Amino acid sequence: MDKEEKIEKRFMGVAASPGISIGYAHLIIKTRPTLSGILIDDQSIPIELEKFEDAIRKSMGQLELLKDKAKSNPEEFDILESHIELLQDPQINDEVINHITEERKNAMDAVTLVVNKMVQLFEGLDDAYLRARSADIRDIGDRIAGNLQGNHKVITPLGPNSIVLAKELSPSDTISMDLEKVLGFATETGGAVSHTAILAKSNNVPAVLGCGELLETVIHGDHIIVDGTQGTVIVNPSENVKEEYRQKQVDFIKHKAYLNSLKEVPAITNDGVGITLLANISNDKDMTKALEFGAKGAGLLRTEMMYMEKESFPTEEEQYQFYKSVAIHAQGTPVTVRTLDIGGDKPLGYFDLPKEENPFLGYRAIRISLDRQEIFTTQLRAILRAGVHGNLKIMFPMISSVMELRKAKEILDQVKEELFSEGIVFAPNIPVGIMIEVPSAAIMADVLAKEVDFFSIGTNDLCQYTLAVDRGNENIKQLYDPFDPAVLRLVHQSIERAHDHNISVSVCGELASDTRATLLLMGMGLREFSMSSTSIPEVKDIIRKHNIKKAKEIWNHVMNMDHSKSITDYLEKHI
Repeated sequence: MDKEEKIEKRFMGVAASPGISIGYAHLIIKTRPTLSGILIDDQSIPIELEKFEDAIRKSMGQLELLKDKAKSNPEEFDILESHIELLQDPQINDEVINHITEERKNAMDAVTLVVNKMVQLFEGLDDAYLRARSADIRDIGDRIAGNLQGNHKVITPLGPNSIVLAKELSPSDTISMDLEKVLGFATETGGAVSHTAILAKSNNVPAVLGCGELLETVIHGDHIIVDGTQGTVIVNPSENVKEEYRQKQVDFIKHKAYLNSLKEVPAITNDGVGITLLANISNDKDMTKALEFGAKGAGLLRTEMMYMEKESFPTEEEQYQFYKSVAIHAQGTPVTVRTLDIGGDKPLGYFDLPKEENPFLGYRAIRISLDRQEIFTTQLRAILRAGVHGNLKIMFPMISSVMELRKAKEILDQVKEELFSEGIVFAPNIPVGIMIEVPSAAIMADVLAKEVDFFSIGTNDLCQYTLAVDRGNENIKQLYDPFDPAVLRLVHQSIERAHDHNISVSVCGELASDTRATLLLMGMGLREFSMSSTSIPEVKDIIRKHNIKKAKEIWNHVMNMDHSKSITDYLEKHI
C-alpha cells in the first residue's frame, strides 16, 4: 500500500512522560528463549555451571560499562546499580544452580525458569511501583540468556527523528539508545511507574505506554505522533493533524516553562489560603528530587523498598543510617515514615509469609508488625534514633481498629523506655499518625483521631477495600474508581473528623496528584497533599489559579451526585 493510502489510526495508552513528538516509527522486535526441556547428565553439570557463571561475568561487565557512561544521569545510574544488585542476588543465583545440579536442567532452562517465576511473583503485586519492577528482573534474565547464547544484542542503530515502538522496553534497551535520535517512545505494555517512564521523563522524551496491539498496525518508517501528555499515539496522521500537533508542541513548551517557574513560588490560592504540597518518596535521592520540584517535605516514605533491596532483614544500624540520610536530605522539612508495609502480595524473599487465598485481606502491614514484634521494634528504634537529625514522623499502615492502634503505640512507648534506659539519644516527642486506608478506619475516624497526631488518607487502598475491587484483576479493574461517591464520602468524613480533633490530615494516594481532584479535595477542607514529585507543579498551578470559595462550591455540588461518571465530567468542566 502506498504511503498516501495509509489510514490514520489512534491508540490510547498511559501518559507516561509528557510532551509531543512527531517522527518516524522505529520498531524493536524481541524474542525470548523458550524452555527446551532437555535434561543434562552428570558429566554436563560442571559445563552448564561454567556457562552460567560466564554469562553472569559478561553481564556484570556490560552493566558496569553502561553504569560508567550513565554517571551524568542519576536515574540511569540508579537503575543500573539496582540491576547489578539483582545480578548478584544469591537467591536468584542459588535457584539457578539448584535447577542445574539437582534437577538436571540446562543453564538456559534454569535461568528461564527462575526469571519467569520471579516475574510472575512481582507482576502479581498490588503496589504499582513494585509491580513495575518485574521489568527489571526480565531485563536481567534477557541479558543473561543473551550471553548464554553468545549473542547479547544492542539496539538496532536509530535513524534521525525516531519514534521507538516495542511490545515493551527494558531499562537496558532505553539506556543503550542514542537518545539524541529518539523523539518518543510507545509500547504495548508498561505503566506510569515503569523504568521506561522514569527514564523517558528524566530525558524529557515523550512516552505513551500500554497502548495495546500497536505493533500489528505499524511498519518501520510510518509517520507517528506521540502525545505523552494525553496518552495518545497516532499512526500515519494526516497533514492537518500534523499541523495541529505542531501547534500543540509549541503550546506544551510554553506551558512547561511556566510550570518550571512555579517550583519556587508558594502554593497559595488566589484568596490567600496556603496549601502544603509534599512528596511520596522511597529514599534520600527521592527526597532531594522532591525539594527540587518544590515539595515542602515528604508525606510518605515507603520503608518497604529498603527491606526489599536487602538479602535479610536490615539491622537497626542499617535502618538508622537510612532514615538519618533521608532526614538530613530533607533539610528540616517533615518526613512521614510509614512503618513496614508488606504482605503476601508484597513479599520479602527472606521472609516466609503464609500462602493466602486473599493476601489483601490477610497477614500484612501493621498485622505483621504486631505479630512479629522483633521486626517492629528494630524499625521503631531506628526511626526514633534518626529523629534527632531531622523532622521525622511515624505512621502506622492499615490500621483497622482502635485496639490495633493502641497496641502499636504501646510497643512504641516500650521502645522509647528501652532507648532511654540504654542512654541512647532519640526523639521522644516524634509525632505519630495512621493511614486511613480501610473503611473501618474512616468510619471510626472520630475515635482514632483522639489517639494520634495526624491522619494520612491512602486513597488507593481505601478505594480498593471500599469497592471490593482488586486493582490487579483485569476482569474488574474498570470498577476501581477513586471518584466513586462512596470513596469520596469516606475521604470527606476522615478530613472532617481530623478537623474536629485539631489534628493534621493529608491525602497521599493517586487522587492527590490527579488535578481533577485538587479543588474537590480543597473543598472538603484538605490543606495538605502528598504526591509524586513531578506532579507538584501541575497541582500547584491549579491551586494558585482558584480560591477556596470555588473549591467549596465544587464539593457541595459533587457531594450530591450518585455516580463517578457525572462527577468526573463535572470536575473536568470546572478546572
